[in-house]
Amino acid sequence: MGKSKNDDFIMTIDDDDETIVIPANEQAISDEEDNSPQKKSGDKKKKKKKQAMQQKDQDFDNQFTFALDGGGDIGPAKPWDFTEARNMLKNKASGQTDLERTSIDAIITKKRKEVKDLKKSQKKQQDTEPPVEEDEAEGNDNDDDDDDDAEDLVDDDDDDLAADGFGAGAKEVEEKEEQDDDEEDDGDSATDTEDEDQEDVKMNNSDDDEEEVDDELEQKRKDAYFAPEEENESKEHQSFASMNLSRPILKGLANLGFVKPTDIQARTIPVALLGKDICGGAVTGSGKTAAFVVPILERLLYRPRQQASTRVLILCPTRELAAQVHSVAVKLGGYTDITFCLCVGGLSVKKQEADLKLKPDVVVATPGRLIDHIRNSMGFGLDQCEILVMDEADRMLEDGFADELGEIIKSCPKSRQTMLFSATMTDNVDQLVRMSLKNPVRLFVDKSNQAASRLIQEFVRIRANREADRSAILLALCRKTFKKKVIIFFRSKAAAHQMKIMFGLVGLNAGELHGNLTQEQRLESLERFRDLEIDYLLATDLAARGLDIKGIDTVINYNMPTQFAQYLHRVGRTARAGRNGRSVTLVGEQDRKLLKMAIKSANSAQVKNRVVPADTIQRYKEKVESLSTQIQEVLQEEKEDRSLRQAEMELRKSENLLNHGKEIYARPARTWFQTETEKKNAREETTPKEYQSNRKSENAKTAEPKVKRGKYDGLSRHKRRRVQAMEEDEDYQKDARKQKSSAKRAKKAAQPRRL
Repeated sequence: MGKSKNDDFIMTIDDDDETIVIPANEQAISDEEDNSPQKKSGDKKKKKKKQAMQQKDQDFDNQFTFALDGGGDIGPAKPWDFTEARNMLKNKASGQTDLERTSIDAIITKKRKEVKDLKKSQKKQQDTEPPVEEDEAEGNDNDDDDDDDAEDLVDDDDDDLAADGFGAGAKEVEEKEEQDDDEEDDGDSATDTEDEDQEDVKMNNSDDDEEEVDDELEQKRKDAYFAPEEENESKEHQSFASMNLSRPILKGLANLGFVKPTDIQARTIPVALLGKDICGGAVTGSGKTAAFVVPILERLLYRPRQQASTRVLILCPTRELAAQVHSVAVKLGGYTDITFCLCVGGLSVKKQEADLKLKPDVVVATPGRLIDHIRNSMGFGLDQCEILVMDEADRMLEDGFADELGEIIKSCPKSRQTMLFSATMTDNVDQLVRMSLKNPVRLFVDKSNQAASRLIQEFVRIRANREADRSAILLALCRKTFKKKVIIFFRSKAAAHQMKIMFGLVGLNAGELHGNLTQEQRLESLERFRDLEIDYLLATDLAARGLDIKGIDTVINYNMPTQFAQYLHRVGRTARAGRNGRSVTLVGEQDRKLLKMAIKSANSAQVKNRVVPADTIQRYKEKVESLSTQIQEVLQEEKEDRSLRQAEMELRKSENLLNHGKEIYARPARTWFQTETEKKNAREETTPKEYQSNRKSENAKTAEPKVKRGKYDGLSRHKRRRVQAMEEDEDYQKDARKQKSSAKRAKKAAQPRRL
């Protein structure tokens, strides 16, 4: 052939170990086919398709589960924060730095240092030649966080106030023991209390008879107003996956660690997805926020996107609650394209106006600031609002928000879905009618006037002649028993602030939360307490509603609130979401009715009477009295700092008017739906009669007797003579006019009459 064997044939071995001989020309042809461009493009397509399938398999995990750790590698997240609210602070939004503020903590630290230096100097004067070692030891002791006197107050021998905080020093309430103690201590007062109890029993019996008659009529009205309860029955859901929710919503729930829906969530979400009006109530800490946020997000996923509009409005009574709801809603909707906006007082109006011009899908607001934007912000309205939600609706339905609520409802369309939620939600038809609810569904998981099942309620009795011991008892409880994760409620802002100063002087790490603080200070106090940077939060009823702070062990009521619903909201800050908790309330003689309601609504095994020894109260009372002068000095220094800041603000305001007066006066004036007189009258009508009577009595006591001012007091001799001359001239002219009129009447009477 002339050709070598290796050039003509190629030998190959297949999988079955059989030798196959292929001609060289055929192998060359097959190689050309493999290297053709059509073959290469087909291989590339197959390769890309295979990679896409592999990537899809990696994205979708069939074994994905919702776990408490947040699901996968995301990890647990904080349920809420104030990031958005901090970005809206006035000074940051306007680019101006706030004036330097001397914090109350700095003033207290300075005062404590002065007291320690004074004690050092007194010791040096007493000990003329002390040893060096003792000097160093005394210096180390004085540098501790707590004062020596405060440390001496904490004794390990006191068994009645052990430092465990759970059960020590508390005894179960038994009527016989209480009566025996009253008879031993007061003697004649026991008979008085028995008479009062008998009168209360008679009053209760008569009230029960009237309530039975009213209940029949009221029940008929409720049956006609609310939807039939048979329609409200729904199956139990073991997880959110069984509710047919979208995957982005499930991912947001897993990110916050939500595994199984609570009772109120399992009953509310299916009904809310149907678009029905809801009137819901459940105990505090049962997850009502997620109960209305989840169906809102699910419905907004299918909204028309051709034109942006505000479709959901969520109203809250306080700024902090609104910021918390906004934060939770943003985290739940973090995997969606739904937009949110926060509109509350204390934050930058311009920043909120800019956000509202973009027409966010959900607006979380307080009533006052929302009305301000409706009337004064261009391009914002509630014409397209489809869902209206009221958190803590019983507070919103009270007379304090009646006018604002009516104005907001006028701005919303009638064809909307309305949802009301609260721990003490009422089903009073008269209050719900003005909300324009259409055949609402009543979803009450728990009784409206009932505390959490795991809450232990303790009461400390304050006798009528021992009202001055409240601060000493509170200080004893905090120094010896309840040492961290404690919220203390006060009736007034001044009492909370004074107690903050006292806690600081004693060495207790505390923060305050009330209306006299700036919005930045309020947010900072809440975040520090949530992050365990402070042990005690001294607050008014501003923090009583809706705030969800995990890990609160104890709630202390320095004063019993005026309403039982407010008491339930206060103690509801602890024992949330199935956890244990404890409340301690200082009860006076005027709080007997609320005490009976609290005992009646709770489990008898979880109501206890805490007894504080008399010698402990006396020692802490002496400590409180010794701190009174220091407290007044701190208050005076704070007052001077405040007046200086006020003067600087007035100076800055005048400079702005001089430099930018034309621009300022050219702005349109902001309007309100009420005049000043109407606002004043509405405020007086909504003020409780008890507060009005107390205020009048206090003013009558403090007011000095008015002295009648003389007619010519404060005038100079020249002015007095001039006034007297003018008065004499006026008297003369009056007499002359009288004489003329009498002469005319006499002349007219003398004329002959016509027949």
